[in-house]
Amino acid sequence: MPDSDSRYAAIKWYRRLRLNWIFNTSTFLGNVVIALIVTSFFSQLDYGTEVNYVFLITVLAIGLWVTEAIPPFAVGIFIIAMMLIGFSTDYVFEKSASPELFLDTWTSNVIWLLLGGFFLAEGMSMVELDRQLFRFTVKKFGSKPERLLLGFMMMTALASMVMSNTATTAMMISSIIPLVHLLGKSSPYSKALLTAIPAAASVGGIGTIIGSTPNAIAVGALQEKGISLTFIEWMAVGFPTGLFLVWLFWKYLCKRYDFSEVVLDLERLPKKEGKVEPAKRYAVIFTLLITVGMWLTEPFHGIPVAATSAIPIVLLTMTQVIHADQVRTLPWDTLMLVAGGLALGIGLVDVGLADIVMTKVNDLPIHVIGVTMVFCVIAVLVSNVMSNTAAASILVPLGASLPGSYGIAVPVMVAISCSCALLLPVSTPSNAISYSTGLLDQKDFRQGGLFFIVLGPILAFLTVMVWVLFYI
Repeated sequence: MPDSDSRYAAIKWYRRLRLNWIFNTSTFLGNVVIALIVTSFFSQLDYGTEVNYVFLITVLAIGLWVTEAIPPFAVGIFIIAMMLIGFSTDYVFEKSASPELFLDTWTSNVIWLLLGGFFLAEGMSMVELDRQLFRFTVKKFGSKPERLLLGFMMMTALASMVMSNTATTAMMISSIIPLVHLLGKSSPYSKALLTAIPAAASVGGIGTIIGSTPNAIAVGALQEKGISLTFIEWMAVGFPTGLFLVWLFWKYLCKRYDFSEVVLDLERLPKKEGKVEPAKRYAVIFTLLITVGMWLTEPFHGIPVAATSAIPIVLLTMTQVIHADQVRTLPWDTLMLVAGGLALGIGLVDVGLADIVMTKVNDLPIHVIGVTMVFCVIAVLVSNVMSNTAAASILVPLGASLPGSYGIAVPVMVAISCSCALLLPVSTPSNAISYSTGLLDQKDFRQGGLFFIVLGPILAFLTVMVWVLFYI
């Protein structure tokens, strides 16, 4: 990989010379030029100027997401702005859509659901539940290496269903770092732990709507079609799929690494405890139980998840667990990115570009089942080199355009497949956090990444197809 290494080294030094703005500007302009060239060829198909306009925005957004010439959230805002200029004013076309069509993505159920999840994640972090999770895991699974590894993976997966994958990974990595230092960097158990936790966080996030942003994008896209998935309906497919993938990866790690000589002397670990007010810890646990309980029982009480998402926002600020300073540090950029992705999906559908693409796909000499598998494979491959949220923003609206039950199944398959991108340290923030410890090499992610590239789409296809049979 000498060419790749030299390329990254050149970029690194280029930025060190404080020429970041030149690099970003030239990259942005390069993306604009490429998008214009590609669109000029596409326009020769004569689908109409409005279709060409949305195609241009889509190609440009993909390029900006891949190259990160501007931050991903800025691409989301850019998409909304371009949609408003194009269809909600008379500057480009005759006004054909109200501004609310695109601006309402900021207030969709998906946004409020994610925001409630962010508050829960911040509250759990503030009361240092990482140490409690570590002690609880050791107590329940013991000190046998294989069982304890499974315990850490399952606890990570479960936590990531109510917290962001990034926050869960940061919390769990910080809890196991003392154990890793005790065993040493070269220990196979250290490598297993540091690759297992980010994988369990990403794949475990499949379990709930708020567990992973692609899940929320899929639910939002289906909602635009008039199909509302409740929290429990998503869990019916996401929960078993996520946990089964975690279990399979645990079996794989146990076969890949030899733990026969690993001895875990947990008594040698530091006993340092943080000072957390018990009342605040109980307040977080109470809020977590109430909020998740309301989400799970939506079919019975009928209160939308967007409304019950206000519970953690109100309770955690009222009990002084979260202050204004913590609110400012929440990942608001993720909400901007999701809103932009939803706006892009609306544009693709409204001008008919999604239907055009899917008509071409349906004309391919393969059965529609083959098309669904192609979506899954593309989703996992693309998510390895760009944001899985961005990948879902592009692929989910296209999948939702498929006929019949496939229009419900494919968005869910894509969301699950996007969460299985774990090949590189930069594939997910969870991988990046684990890699940033300096205790792993890039090659340590490869086997696990290939494992999920193969099994992720296959399991996504099988479980979602079974789920759709009962859902429909």
